[in-house]
Amino acid sequence: MTFDSTTLLIIAGALVVLILAFLLLRSRKPAAPIERRGEPYVASRERPYVKPPRTDGVTDEVAAATTDVAGEVLGVDAHGALSGDSGSADNLQKLKGVGPKMIARLHELGIVRFQQLATLNDTELAHLDERMGPFRGRLARDRVVEQADYLARGDIDGFEERFGKLGS
Repeated sequence: MTFDSTTLLIIAGALVVLILAFLLLRSRKPAAPIERRGEPYVASRERPYVKPPRTDGVTDEVAAATTDVAGEVLGVDAHGALSGDSGSADNLQKLKGVGPKMIARLHELGIVRFQQLATLNDTELAHLDERMGPFRGRLARDRVVEQADYLARGDIDGFEERFGKLGS
């Protein structure tokens, strides 16, 4: 069986359409940072958090590789940062009920800004809560997402009215 140039163009076009459909229709939720050899990615001033491609399994690795190739072929940044991921880290200790150890855990999971917490939907919040270890349940109990929403918007008066005087 031989392929002529028209058949090859049709196959290539179909692959491009499938890749574009995948990129446009896949979920846009924040992914957990990649952990390599037991060491989680921790953001710092020298290494600000940048959303890495998801690699939870073979399927996700294939999807990430396909996205990388599609990005190179189409000349676009296929792994663009989500809103709230860029910029310097916020002082998460301003959140009521959140101490240094819980902040360290959030940083291990790639959460460094109020905006990242404020934009979590119920499913994402549940997934994050499962990974909080000894702090499981605290995000909901201390209303951390609601607090982060006020602070992400810069609404200090609203925060203090609802949660009390702003801490450090």
